[in-house]
Amino acid sequence: MIISQLSIAPVGKNVSLSRYVKKVINVLKENDIKFETNDMATVIETKDIETLFKVVGEAHKAVIESGAQRVITELKIDDRRDKNVTIGSKVKSIQ
Repeated sequence: MIISQLSIAPVGKNVSLSRYVKKVINVLKENDIKFETNDMATVIETKDIETLFKVVGEAHKAVIESGAQRVITELKIDDRRDKNVTIGSKVKSIQ
């Protein structure tokens, strides 16, 4: 399982980004991707890297199609192969 952190931000737009975050969330929902959104980013869980890159590409494109002329997309990937990890498993391990 792959856990990743995604942040997509249009540059030069309004101060509020919620409109764009909603577009990204819609892409994740349409692709049946497990995710959790927090105040700074969205954590995504996928079975493989190909699925991750596909949905991130779609999300990036959705923000551009919403009127953004410039977009910065940041993606951090934890591709752990020695055991199965899921959203929340890291937090559970420290409780």
